[in-house]
Amino acid sequence: MKPSPENGEIMKRAKIVIAAVLSLLALTLPASVAARPSHHSLPQSSVFATGLNNPRGLTFGPDGFLYVAEGGTGGDTSSVGKCTQVVAPVGPYSGGLTARISKISSDGVRSTVADKLPSDQLSAAFGGLVSGVADVKFMDGTLYGLESAGGCSHGLADTSNTLFRVNSDGTTTTIADLSAFLKANPVAHPDVDDFEPDGTWYGMVAAHGVFYATEPNTQQIDRITLDGKVTRVVDLSTMFVPPAGWKGATGIASHGSLYFGQLGTFPVVPGTESVYKLTHDGSVKVVASGLTAVLGVAFDSHGRLYVLEDDTVAGFPGPLAVGKGDVVRVNHDGSKTTIATGLTFPTGMTFGPDGRLYVSNNGYAFPPGKGEIVVINTCGSDCNSQNDNSDTGSGGSDLSTSEAKNEN
Repeated sequence: MKPSPENGEIMKRAKIVIAAVLSLLALTLPASVAARPSHHSLPQSSVFATGLNNPRGLTFGPDGFLYVAEGGTGGDTSSVGKCTQVVAPVGPYSGGLTARISKISSDGVRSTVADKLPSDQLSAAFGGLVSGVADVKFMDGTLYGLESAGGCSHGLADTSNTLFRVNSDGTTTTIADLSAFLKANPVAHPDVDDFEPDGTWYGMVAAHGVFYATEPNTQQIDRITLDGKVTRVVDLSTMFVPPAGWKGATGIASHGSLYFGQLGTFPVVPGTESVYKLTHDGSVKVVASGLTAVLGVAFDSHGRLYVLEDDTVAGFPGPLAVGKGDVVRVNHDGSKTTIATGLTFPTGMTFGPDGRLYVSNNGYAFPPGKGEIVVINTCGSDCNSQNDNSDTGSGGSDLSTSEAKNEN
């Protein structure tokens, strides 16, 4: 049953409470929670790398290394009095230059590619949940990053959320100022009670020489060119009107068209979220439903859709959510198969050139250094050949429209 506007507002506001719950979790969770399939028929999973700080989006580079965006460890810098702050009690944020991008070798050894990037955290009263670099992707052999923690509203005056290029010496160059774009181009229906002036950018994909990025707070997907031009592809707030209808686009992939998942409101109601297809003519259509708290989408070499569910337990995130994240495959006939269970607050995933699925696990609410990458064998004995996964952007549509049709 569709929630009433009043109940929807309560659900939307309830996102605020999550930070407090997660802060308690950070004190009680074990040092490392590996993926652990709950049934012998599920594919083998193992920890591939450790020592990460709030790992988020990830991708393989042309050199064979796995590159991981990390949220960092926040900081105590404040911008109070300098600009509009995120509404209390979530705000005011504080921040620091503690986010980074790491690369991981085939034997799981981590090294730093770029660091001293913006990292923010919620107010101390709400546990200081951390964000930083949201996602990373390659285009023509060059690495690019998407920021989520930049901007004065995140405690870091004189910074912005940006799409940036990583140079060979580890420095970065701004490609597009995403904070400025949001402020100059508001969506039709922002949620005034849960508004982030600089956005909370989450996922991106490269396709046909451009990037597409999701911004869940204001519910939009934007097209970003290498010369810095930003164009809104779709304003999802016209379809999922807040507060009752808020969904929040998160993970995004390219496979002939763009596909994106949505987080949904809290408390979690299992089975109420979906993955959508965004076509070249701007149409939005449900392609998989009955999902929960979706944070990632990817395609394997057979064109099958994989969905990352962050927390499948009803209610607010808490101790019962530990080990309740999973990966679900959507088969060609529309049926769903659980591929792996036992994940804890997973935040991103990508297929590797070996055909295996790599997942950022312990992605938030864990102490520094406790994030990890889990590798999941999704293809049995066939995991030896090159996999044309969604990170390449192959076959994607070039979407430049600013309007979309709702075909739900």
